[in-house]
Amino acid sequence: MRDVDDEVRQIKKEIVESRGLIIKTNNLVNALGADIKSIAKRQAGYERRLNWNSGVAIAVIGVLSFVGLKLYFDAQTGGLRSEKADAEATAEQLRQDLGDEIRRSSDRGTAATKAAKYYELIRERKRAEVVRQYPAMSKEALSPAEASVFRDYEREFRQDLSLEAYQKGLSLAANKKHGEAIARYQEAIELDPNGTQIPAVKHALALSLRKEKRPAEALVYAQQVAEQTTDAALQPDGWWLVALCARDVDDLDTAREALRILIKKWPRSALSRDARPLLREVTREAYLGKKAALPATPPAE
Repeated sequence: MRDVDDEVRQIKKEIVESRGLIIKTNNLVNALGADIKSIAKRQAGYERRLNWNSGVAIAVIGVLSFVGLKLYFDAQTGGLRSEKADAEATAEQLRQDLGDEIRRSSDRGTAATKAAKYYELIRERKRAEVVRQYPAMSKEALSPAEASVFRDYEREFRQDLSLEAYQKGLSLAANKKHGEAIARYQEAIELDPNGTQIPAVKHALALSLRKEKRPAEALVYAQQVAEQTTDAALQPDGWWLVALCARDVDDLDTAREALRILIKKWPRSALSRDARPLLREVTREAYLGKKAALPATPPAE
């Protein structure tokens, strides 16, 4: 009997333990179900996010691809436009060059005709016409050889005309026609202002101006003759004439200085022998002039 009770208690105990185990198992199953549901929800959310991310990525890739293609085509289009602009500019430049070449050919033809006529004047030794027409001729489309030949002839003829005018002036001055001589001398200077004969022309011009009672103008040219270095032999004559013209205009200081220079630099020349007594006269005139200009001394009281 006791054994039966023990077995019954043992069975009850096992039943209680089994029930507790069943409850625990049920709780675990419920917890596992909840976990499975939570995992399923998270998986669904992950899948939704993955789908969204995939869609966004595809959209971004599409947009970037479109932007890239647009930039590529814009670059290609810009390059083509630039090439087109360059080609148009080149074509325009070529058209201008062609027009310039046509004009140059036309100008060259016209210049060749004018050059032939101008050369005829040179061959005929019409010096005045050659000199007169040279400024216009030099602006034509001449070849370098033509320009050089015409320039040389113009200089030669200009010098010849200057010398001719100078000779005419000397002839007129010899006949005491100093007014006309002055015009010829000035013409000679204007024709060839840098010629080697110009110091002599200016000296003759100064002499004629002095003869015409124009000493102030004569003094200007005389000083140029005295100070020039092209014709050193004329310098003494220049200083002598400076002294005479300065004395004529009562510039005694300039006259004395010119005479001193003449005597100092060319002591053995004939002009220096004449300059010494003239210097004494001019010095005396200057002294008397200064003395006369002094105020009178008041009488002592």
